[in-house]
Amino acid sequence: MPGDAAATRRRILDAAIAEFAAFGIAGARVDRIAAASGANKAMIYKYFGNKDQLFDAVFDTIVVQTTNDVPVDADDLPGYIARLWDEFRAHPELLRLQRWDALERDGHGMSADVVRKADAEKTEAIADAQRRGLVDATLPPRTLLTLILDLSRSALDTPDPAAHRRAIKTAVQRIINPD
Repeated sequence: MPGDAAATRRRILDAAIAEFAAFGIAGARVDRIAAASGANKAMIYKYFGNKDQLFDAVFDTIVVQTTNDVPVDADDLPGYIARLWDEFRAHPELLRLQRWDALERDGHGMSADVVRKADAEKTEAIADAQRRGLVDATLPPRTLLTLILDLSRSALDTPDPAAHRRAIKTAVQRIINPD
């Protein structure tokens, strides 16, 4: 039953996202993931291997999901960063998983192929916008990407989301067109 296997795999990933976001890698329990997903532990290990490999699958999933939900638009970097900030506000588990990866695995997930591919695509999109004169070329594309991505993760718990959203859009606009 390929459809059932895919649905089971998705339920496990969804439960694992919630579990890892809440408890980190060390604190996550495969028993709780099994209970929340309606799968048994043997199925989780069959699909994903050990707990660390399950976290890798979770990390890959959130990167692909975020990249698909909020594709880079180098022709409108202020708008892109605002949409990404909106995504992080709507799904705080995304940043929690990144933080757990940094804290417990020295950022191992950030060196995964799927992350490197997504970063390379974003960096190339910015480089292309720079070549076309839409984005100031003073900063290397990778440096520019790092700066604006950091803004997308800022003040997610602000009491005035609209003001912060405007602020990060303005900041990115000034970074990419300083004149």
